[in-house]
Amino acid sequence: MASEEELFASVDALLEEEPQLPPPAERARLREAAGITQARLAQALKTTTQTVKNYENGRSEPKSPRLEAYQRLLRGWSEKYPAHGVPALSRQESPKTVVGPPAAEGPEPESVARVGGHVTPAAPERPAARRSAASSRRPAKQTPQPVSDARFPHGPLAVLDADGSAYGVDGIVLDCPATSVPELVEWTLQESGVGAARLHRNGKDSDPLIVLTAAAAVKLGLPERLEGHEQRRNLRLPDDHPVVQQVKKAKWQLTQRGFGPWARVYRKAQGTQRQCVQLAVLSWDALDERSWPGVAEMEPADIARVLGVYARRVITPRGSTAVSGLELMTALRPPTRAVRDETTGNWVPGHNPGSLGTEPMDPAPPEATQEHPVVVGSGWKGGFLNEEAYQWVRDVDLLSDEECHLPYAVGLDLNTAFLAAAARLTVGLSAPDHFHGPQFNPKIPGSWLVDLSHVELDPRLPSPFTPTGERPDGPAWYQTHTVAYAQELGYNVQPLEAYLRRETGAYLDPWHDRLKTAYLDTLADLGVTRDLDDRAFLAAMERHKDADPALAAVLGAIKATVKGGIGKLRERPQGRRYRDGERWPALERPTWRPDIRAAVISKARVNMHRKLLNMAKLTGLYPLAVLSDCVVYPSPGPSPLDFLPYAASGKPQPGGFRLGPSPGLAKPEGVQEMLWAVDLMEKGYNPARHIKGGDAVLDEGE
Repeated sequence: MASEEELFASVDALLEEEPQLPPPAERARLREAAGITQARLAQALKTTTQTVKNYENGRSEPKSPRLEAYQRLLRGWSEKYPAHGVPALSRQESPKTVVGPPAAEGPEPESVARVGGHVTPAAPERPAARRSAASSRRPAKQTPQPVSDARFPHGPLAVLDADGSAYGVDGIVLDCPATSVPELVEWTLQESGVGAARLHRNGKDSDPLIVLTAAAAVKLGLPERLEGHEQRRNLRLPDDHPVVQQVKKAKWQLTQRGFGPWARVYRKAQGTQRQCVQLAVLSWDALDERSWPGVAEMEPADIARVLGVYARRVITPRGSTAVSGLELMTALRPPTRAVRDETTGNWVPGHNPGSLGTEPMDPAPPEATQEHPVVVGSGWKGGFLNEEAYQWVRDVDLLSDEECHLPYAVGLDLNTAFLAAAARLTVGLSAPDHFHGPQFNPKIPGSWLVDLSHVELDPRLPSPFTPTGERPDGPAWYQTHTVAYAQELGYNVQPLEAYLRRETGAYLDPWHDRLKTAYLDTLADLGVTRDLDDRAFLAAMERHKDADPALAAVLGAIKATVKGGIGKLRERPQGRRYRDGERWPALERPTWRPDIRAAVISKARVNMHRKLLNMAKLTGLYPLAVLSDCVVYPSPGPSPLDFLPYAASGKPQPGGFRLGPSPGLAKPEGVQEMLWAVDLMEKGYNPARHIKGGDAVLDEGE
């Protein structure tokens, strides 16, 4: 048995060990409970605000003598502000003894949050935070949200108004004292608690976003509107503008795109810590009305709610919804990961399998655009992929008398058709290789030169091989899914040439999964759930936009993110000064991949044709017109229920169009009189373009 002397020696050894600190989250809680900012604590500890941030997010630990001073301060705070159900730290206790659930079970107070089955104290509001009062500036309804990252207690973004109120998510309002853009950037990074954690462990945290109202922009020295001859989204402040000069004088930088509707202000990263803030100016049309319907005109608190829900379900906006859609791909499939160098043993960036890597990749000539350097430089004359969405109208002469006498034309719209096509889609990850006379393989993504003009199909249906729906007249380039569908229809295919990729993968899978979840969750919040029968679904769709205008705007932005993100994969050159054969900025992105865009659109168009063909077999009905993901059918009644195929049991027949909220299922797009549709067709217009609005102004040259 140990002697008293030995026991005291062991205890003395423990006392002499390096002082221990509570967990990082508890350090932040104690400081906030004491009403002390990170900057003030940094001043007391004779260090930087960034170092204090590192202490509180677990990225670094203090060293002596700062360690002992920091522990003394935390011990004092813990005695004043003990966590719920937890005794205060004392000199005799290890910090481990303060962790645990309340001793007795019972109703949890509002200040306690339940996370992962454990009861933990909810972090109190920072001293600069308050809840917005019940007024017109407060969102009408809060959407359930996940628990925020401890490093970013005030969510991913804030909307700043002229009075210094920065409206965040969940009704939080922060007091922002900044009167210039450099001061705003410093406040955002050091004081605001705004930001968002990475979406993938190998990725990067999202930079905080500050949205400026028109009044806030003017207060910071910015013009209320940007004027010029360019499209508004391309306008920028001149380099000699006072605000741009302020930014440079404060040792901050702007990206090459300058100070426009979406501006990024940054300094070079210190180690792994990014120093970057994104600014969006509402009065400069940062939020495009087509993607964010009505949002720019909302009150700041409601704008914060809309953008906050989008940021948490999709990604913190990085620009247009198209830009955000593309950024989401990279955020979910980061190009690099940490790998150990076999020579030095150090951790270095290495390729992340399944990603597109860090270097841009030139397409095969038929996958490029006519102005692309690989086309202009090689003098390529071999034709191009034409994998685009449908724009087809049936020949009026092919309408039967029976169809013309039906009273209604009913439009169906496929929910996020491109998103549905991206599911489990195998695409190429490596550079293309050229083959002559290859054997067709439907499992290999690429571009094939093949003659499909011999494929005979009912003329009342569009051809599945061209966006116009016209029958091909000879050999042409097609993406793998298009050629595979010809084979599925029972026709022999003999490619003449092909550009194929040896390394393949389902690159878009995580992108699809996140956007699908965001879309369905937002629809469910609006009352459209997957458990509804078809009649209840139609009723819910009629009223869903009125249930919550803010969430309806989020839904529109999610849909725009899908289409815009796919479109960005083949962004064309912009500007009047561009000349064919020159490289343009988008070509420097690894995500400039027109072959992936072609794969998504090809699969979506083939999916549409497959449903059209099955509908003809099941019901004998043929479409009047198709425009991308919208199809118009003649109908005996004003509802899709009047012509969609159902079994005797009442269940939808598989293979045709089915109603429902999921991507790839259909929803009503509009209904008009059949005579209206026939009249448009006779004039050469597409009823699918106007079925929703009826009397919409017809586009010139449609």
